[in-house]
Amino acid sequence: MKTFQQFLTEVYDKELSTATRQPGEGGRVRTSRKKTDSEIRRVKAVGGGKTAPVQSYKDRKDIGTQKPRSQREQQPEKERGSAADAQKAAALAARRKAAQARVAARKSGGSAPVAKKTPTASELLATKKRQTVDPKYKPQKASGMTQSEREAVTKKGEKKLRDIRLQTTGKTKESELKYPITKKEIARRRKASK
Repeated sequence: MKTFQQFLTEVYDKELSTATRQPGEGGRVRTSRKKTDSEIRRVKAVGGGKTAPVQSYKDRKDIGTQKPRSQREQQPEKERGSAADAQKAAALAARRKAAQARVAARKSGGSAPVAKKTPTASELLATKKRQTVDPKYKPQKASGMTQSEREAVTKKGEKKLRDIRLQTTGKTKESELKYPITKKEIARRRKASK
């Protein structure tokens, strides 16, 4: 049977230890984790409707240098005992005082002094005024016409508008106007543009 020490020497992987770890290529602190061509997901167009993996991954400029702690962690901006610390201490004292008041009230048998209670969502919603419809609002009444009758009225209106525009511009056909008016002319122009 193996001793614990023998077991450790067999299991212990020297490559993973920090003492024997070799630096990576190019002065890296650790080995490179650069992806192989098959792992690269970014692609660029190479022409002819084909794409190829991007090979333009550039090495970082700070390879081989370890960042100082001041760059890795946020440093305190103010000295100890600043106004922020005093504010925290005051808040802590207020909470302690409130807790002591609750304990004293519980011992005396009364109820603790209640601080301003923030309303719950349901309470806020309960007090919200219900929106009502404007009393002057009148819903649009149904015309009583069928769809074909409504379309006929629309066409009459379009024709009237077209005639007025043709008279004022001095032109003879709607196709001469810059902007079409009737649905028929709109459809004709759309078909011609295809």
